[in-house]
Amino acid sequence: MTLTKADESLPAGAARDDRSHRRAALKAAGPRGSARRRRTGGRKTYRLWFALPAIALVAFFFAIPFVANGILSFTKWTGFSSVIRFTGFDNFTSLMSLGILGHATLVTVLFALITMVVQNVVGLSLAKALQHTDRVNSVFRSLFFIPVLISPLAAGYIWAAILAPNGPLNGFISLFVPGFDFSWLGQPSSALLLVGFIDGWKWSGLVTLVYIAGLNSINRSVVEAAVLDGASGWRRFRSIEFPLLAPAFTFNTVLTLVGSFSALDVIFATTKGGPGDATSVLNVAVFNQYGQGLFGTSSALSFMIALLVMITAVPLIWWLRRREVHA
Repeated sequence: MTLTKADESLPAGAARDDRSHRRAALKAAGPRGSARRRRTGGRKTYRLWFALPAIALVAFFFAIPFVANGILSFTKWTGFSSVIRFTGFDNFTSLMSLGILGHATLVTVLFALITMVVQNVVGLSLAKALQHTDRVNSVFRSLFFIPVLISPLAAGYIWAAILAPNGPLNGFISLFVPGFDFSWLGQPSSALLLVGFIDGWKWSGLVTLVYIAGLNSINRSVVEAAVLDGASGWRRFRSIEFPLLAPAFTFNTVLTLVGSFSALDVIFATTKGGPGDATSVLNVAVFNQYGQGLFGTSSALSFMIALLVMITAVPLIWWLRRREVHA
C-alpha cells in the first residue's frame, strides 16, 4: 500500500499502525473491501497490458540484438567457416595488435567532440538570435531546420562536392587567391575536422529548437529584474540565462555526443574513412571488417561502440544533472 501525504507526516511506527488499521478496516468491510482491492489490481493489470507492446519492441529491437552481439564478440565467426566457436578476448587483442581498435576509438572520440562542440555552439547562437517568435524569425527557424530533414548521405555528398578540389569553395577562393587549389577532404589535417563540422551542421537545427524552448521557459521576471539593475545583454546571458539553460544543455550535450559515436553515413559519403584512416571511426571499421567476412571482429567493434556510449553517457548525465540550476 502506498504512503499518502498524511502518512509521510507521521512517525514510522504511527504510519505502520495506521496502515494496519486500514487493512483491518478493509477486511471488516467484507465484500466491499474485496471489490476495492480488485479494482486496484485491475488498474495495475490494464497498465501492464498497455506497456507490453513497448516492452516487446524494446526487447526485440534492442535488448536481444545487444545481448547476441555481446556474445558473438567473443567468438570466432567468419564467412569462411560454418563453425562458430568461443575464443574469449582474442578478437579484441587481435584488433588492438593490428592498431584498428585503438585508432578507431580515438578517431571516434575526436569526431564526437568536434561534432558536439559545433552543434551546441551553432545551435545556442542561433537560438539566442531567433529566440523571440515573430514572422521573420519563424522563416529563419524553418530555413535552419532544413538540413535536419535532408538525408545524411545526401548532406555528405553535397558537402563533398562543395569541398572538392574543383568545387565551388576553391573556385570562390580563387577569385581572391589566383590558382588556389586545396583538397579539403584529402588532407589528414583537415579531413576529420571538416567531417565533424558537416555532421554538426546537419543536426544543428534540432539542437537550436531545444535551446529556443529552454530560453523561452525561463521566468521573464528574473531577466527583467536584471535589466532594471542595469545588466548588459552578455551579463544577463552569462549569469542568468545560461545557468538556467542547464536542462537543455544536458539534453543536447548527451544527445550530440552519444549520437556521434554511431556516425557512419556522413563519413561514408565524404571520405569513406580516408584519407588513409584519418576519419576511420568505429562504425567504418565495423563496415570494413564485415565486408571482409570477419563477423566476429566486426561484432567486437560494434560492442565497443555500445561500451563507449555507456561509459560516457552515464557519468556525463550524472555530472551535468548535478550542475543544473532551476528557477
